Amino acid sequence: MQMKLDHMKKFIVVGDRVLIRPATDGGKTESGLYLPPGVAEKERIQSGYIIKAGPGYPMGANVDEEPWKESKEAIKYIPLQVKEGDLAIFLRKEAYEIEFEKEKLLIVPQSAILLLIRNDDFSY
Repeated sequence: MQMKLDHMKKFIVVGDRVLIRPATDGGKTESGLYLPPGVAEKERIQSGYIIKAGPGYPMGANVDEEPWKESKEAIKYIPLQVKEGDLAIFLRKEAYEIEFEKEKLLIVPQSAILLLIRNDDFSY
């Protein structure tokens, strides 16, 4: 079941986190055996597609000579390497699982992502 795009616009991912849809491989081994659903969840490394990314790492604010005055400066971020549609290989133990509209999603910090596979022709 795929989530509707208008529902995805409601998601605001915070900081250096990314929202990932886990890749499903059918739970089948190379020899053709089917594994129970819980086995794949216990693996140390998992893959999935990035569907939303946070703004990045917040940069420190400029220290003003008058710290009691209200700052009008917008928060600046160091952007993340990830892009929507990337296939991410990440450490499973760092992921937080959520369920939205009967679909399993994972929230993962960028620091837990080991590898990105980017397909520039991908349209989401």
